[in-house]
Amino acid sequence: MTEKILATIRCFLLDMDGTFYLGNRLLDGALKFMEVIQQQKRDFVFLTNNSSNRGIAYAKKISAMGFPLSPDKVFTSGEATARFLAREYPGKRIYLVGTPALEEEFQDFGLTLVEKDAEIVVVGFDTTLTYQKLYRLCDYVRAGLPYIATHPDFNCPTEGGYLPDIGAIIAFVKASTGREPDRIIGKPYRQIIDELANKLQIPLQNLAMIGDRLYTDIALGQAAQIMTILVLSGETKLEDVRVSPFQPDFIFENLGKIAERLSRLETHG
Repeated sequence: MTEKILATIRCFLLDMDGTFYLGNRLLDGALKFMEVIQQQKRDFVFLTNNSSNRGIAYAKKISAMGFPLSPDKVFTSGEATARFLAREYPGKRIYLVGTPALEEEFQDFGLTLVEKDAEIVVVGFDTTLTYQKLYRLCDYVRAGLPYIATHPDFNCPTEGGYLPDIGAIIAFVKASTGREPDRIIGKPYRQIIDELANKLQIPLQNLAMIGDRLYTDIALGQAAQIMTILVLSGETKLEDVRVSPFQPDFIFENLGKIAERLSRLETHG
């Protein structure tokens, strides 16, 4: 793939931790990247699998690091799932295993949440999980209701270690019921990209995914058939690429190096 195709990208989809920031500091080149794409009148959206919080929480985190950010510039697997359900299952009664923030997200999309007589079950990253929730979830899954998960991650990285994420809940449910989700929305599954492209009204060929993980960010881009850009500012090392089934279209040291390349492309036309 030639570098000229970078000029066709209208919106960059950005992973966050390891790509734009690390812990509580912006990574080298992050602000330069934003400066360049805004000068070139390109757009961006931060993409996250974490469905326990809404976009506003991430917007506050990034703003506190020195880049003022509006919540509408963050797209979570929770919002993607709500959009999918509102379109594919309008008016259906949903049993949701999720945080109060995810419940609020669903209700904002007009979705009906119930404890009894559900028609669909949805699992999110639930830091308020109780045994009662798991018991009811397994009952509904065992009964054969449509079963949807916001994303597949087994662990959620934090500064203090790892929190068991939705993948651990999915494994619990499978051990009890024998079933896995009928549909998973978040990365590396393409549904999250389809929902975002529909929201933005931008064709897939004008989107590019930027991230530091081959098996989520680059795998997602390949599944959605959009351009993929790997940055080496986070988890992945160059030697990892050689043995991975998920091959990026481009590799850069960090976002700053992407900004430099975009600037040269525009200069040379």
